[in-house]
Amino acid sequence: MTLLFFVSTYLAIILNDTIYKKKDIKNNWYLINAENAVVGRLAAHISKILRGKNKSTYNPHQDNGDFVVVTNIEKMKFTGKKFSNKIYYKHTGHPGGIKQITPERLKDKNKTQEILKLAVKRMLPGGPLAKKQLTKLKIYVGQNHPHDIQKPKVIDFQKLNKKNIVKS
Repeated sequence: MTLLFFVSTYLAIILNDTIYKKKDIKNNWYLINAENAVVGRLAAHISKILRGKNKSTYNPHQDNGDFVVVTNIEKMKFTGKKFSNKIYYKHTGHPGGIKQITPERLKDKNKTQEILKLAVKRMLPGGPLAKKQLTKLKIYVGQNHPHDIQKPKVIDFQKLNKKNIVKS
């Protein structure tokens, strides 16, 4: 009897959940200035927006996230000694094919976009949906970007929390 009650309550919760169609979902555009921003905190905030967790229409199996434009990517910071000591690993698939690189070397190769992209990618769940959500992330060196026509809403990341920035 109690099992039946719990199952029926659970089904009632599931069945009352609203499913939104693709045409009903509206994607917004957000602009974030990454100057003096901490990489991990910035990536966590971006991943929430990309997944759509900031909306009331969030469903984990749907892509209802928003577009995020990040500027001044070359001025973002790491806390502590992570800039030189953190290691990103990848494997080629062949025996002995493990490769490693640090954020310092990525910056020397002018691949500062990859630092943030890797951080955000690893905060999204694995699978095809995460790859699709990651395409909504637009990263640019400097202040200029070609998305002015979309009229992105500016998120002042530094004012959200005092720990979000590193004072130089």
